[in-house]
Amino acid sequence: MYKLISEDLGARYGKLKTRHATIETPFFMPIATKGTAKQISPQELEELGSEALIANAFVLHLKPGLDIIRKFKGIHKFMKWNKVVFTDSGGFQILSKSFLHKADDKGVYFKNPFDGSKKFFTPENVIKIEEEIGADVAMALDFVPHYGNDKNYIADCTRITHLWAERCVKAHEDKKQLLFGICQGGTFKDLREKSSKFINDLDFDGVALGGLGIGEGRELMNEAVKLSVKNIDKNKTRYLMGVGSPEDIIDGINLGVDCFDSRFPTMNARHGGIFTNEGKIDITKTVFRDDERPLDENCKCYTCKRFSRAFLHHIYRTYEPIRDRYGGIHNLYFIQQLIKKSRKAIKSNEFKDFRKEFLSSYKVNKNKKTFFTYQ
Repeated sequence: MYKLISEDLGARYGKLKTRHATIETPFFMPIATKGTAKQISPQELEELGSEALIANAFVLHLKPGLDIIRKFKGIHKFMKWNKVVFTDSGGFQILSKSFLHKADDKGVYFKNPFDGSKKFFTPENVIKIEEEIGADVAMALDFVPHYGNDKNYIADCTRITHLWAERCVKAHEDKKQLLFGICQGGTFKDLREKSSKFINDLDFDGVALGGLGIGEGRELMNEAVKLSVKNIDKNKTRYLMGVGSPEDIIDGINLGVDCFDSRFPTMNARHGGIFTNEGKIDITKTVFRDDERPLDENCKCYTCKRFSRAFLHHIYRTYEPIRDRYGGIHNLYFIQQLIKKSRKAIKSNEFKDFRKEFLSSYKVNKNKKTFFTYQ
């Protein structure tokens, strides 16, 4: 359960207690869709400052399968992670043509991406899968709308999300496992307000903000976050799904968000996008060919303590696979340090100044759009 300890204007510091561990908020979760983060071990993730991961219940039930996870008595022992595990329900796969066949009030028809077969899942099925996996926090099944569709489409996705949410609450039997609901509504103010109120009023332990960070842009996203957060009880964790750029995280914390997840740090690293205190750089650019400095002179991650920008530029330009690992380690460490410093600033009532200083240094382009950031 969530305990709010202190606030600094909109920003919050608290603790989320789960059956495996208690985690300080705000926090950021690396993506472990198949039970592992890309290129980085559980021990290394912990050393980078990660206290929680998010896996995907739908994918894990396909491979390795629930029978395998049962043999290990749950996902924690299977993946060798003793801290907090969230499981996404598979609702996000509704956005993917490789997963979705169709969906209606009853449930969703998914395509198995491994063999092409089709299978029907109800909200009740998904909850039982998440309970068997043994996650600390299970996410309710939601209908994620594609951005850019008309209001009628977004409204129908929201209506179905509400139907499924009610059924998820009724089906959930594992009282040691927390259950979070997900509100939708796109960027339509009335739909977002209606959905956040509806999900908050159900018996969920936390409320996630879904359907954002998929092309609407920073201004619209922040307006949707602001509108949703004011309708969520203070004693419930607020989770902004799929958002993970440094500037979006710092803005989200400012608006009262407690929890984030995204593939953004590792996805950027795979393409040469590196976070630094002076903004994001593209390490593949020729300007770094003979640069003797680390990626960030203030960073103490494994990559920065050992390698120069010149060396990293070289392995990116020669497509050495280990580049993804070195870049991913740095970007995840950067995000976890940002979160850690944010918590400290909130506790000392200095978050406003900290945010202003960070954004000024990071050189945020306010017109930059926020794109699809899940894994």
